[in-house]
Amino acid sequence: MEILSLETIRNVTSEYGYWAIFAGITLENMGIPIPGETITIIGGFLAGAGELSYPIVLVTAIAGAVLGDNIGYFIGRKGGWPLLVKVGSIFKIKESDLEEARMKFSKNADKAVFFGRFITLLRVFAGPLAGIAQMPYSRFFLCNLAGASLWAVVMISLAFILGQLVPLETMINFSLQFGLATLAILAIWLIYTVLRKRLKSGLV
Repeated sequence: MEILSLETIRNVTSEYGYWAIFAGITLENMGIPIPGETITIIGGFLAGAGELSYPIVLVTAIAGAVLGDNIGYFIGRKGGWPLLVKVGSIFKIKESDLEEARMKFSKNADKAVFFGRFITLLRVFAGPLAGIAQMPYSRFFLCNLAGASLWAVVMISLAFILGQLVPLETMINFSLQFGLATLAILAIWLIYTVLRKRLKSGLV
C-alpha cells in the first residue's frame, strides 16, 4: 500500500516549496527510503509552471543531496560496520564475506557514489556504504558533489522542460522504471561476477 500518494507529495511540495525539496532529498540521501526523487521531479515541474524558481530549486536539490549523503557517510563510518555485521549474522552471512564485499565496494566507491544517484536504492544507501567502506572523505565529497550536481541538473531540467508536455505521473513512473531497470542490470552483473568466481574456484 502506498503510504504517500503522488497528490499528497505534490501538495506538500507546493505548500512548503524549497523547504520540502531540501528536507525530502536530505532525508533520502541520509539513508531513509522516502521519495526524494519524486519530490525533486515535482520541484522541477512546479518551476516549469512558474510556481517556483528553477535556479533556487536546483541549488536546493544539490544542497540537500550533498548534506544528506554527508550525514549518511558519517553514520556509516562511525557505527555502520557493527550494525551491518549484526544484520549479516541474522541472515547467516559470515563477517569474512561482508569484509570481502566491503573491499569490493571500496574499489568501485567513486563510481558507486557518483552514478548511484541514478539507481534506485543505491541512491539511498551509497553514502552510508561509502562510510562503512572507509572511503577517504575528500574523495567522497568530490564524487558526492559532482554526482549530486549532475543528478539534480538532469532531473530538474527534464521536469522543467517536459512538465508542460508530459503528465507529472508519467514522468515519475518513467523515472522509477529507469531506476529499477538499472538496479536489475546491476544485480544481474553482480550475480554473474559471483558465479563466475565460484566456477573458477570449483565451488559450483
